[in-house]
Amino acid sequence: MPEIDSEDIERVGLLEIVSSSKTGLKILSKEQLSRLYVLVKDKNYTHNIETEKSKKELLEKITNRLYDLEEGRVIL
Repeated sequence: MPEIDSEDIERVGLLEIVSSSKTGLKILSKEQLSRLYVLVKDKNYTHNIETEKSKKELLEKITNRLYDLEEGRVIL
């Protein structure tokens, strides 16, 4: 069984916030979104096709939300 490190704990914590409601991505700050993007992107899910697909979809949503924040769009 792989060892759980601090990045795993941080990633799971941020993912719990995102999955807790439909507005989960909107709750996170720009720094938290950027960190979540890095943590999810670096995690290898190639052993599970469905999880890899979900990873790509989540990364796209995070990218879109970061773009909205950069452009100063307030979307609630």
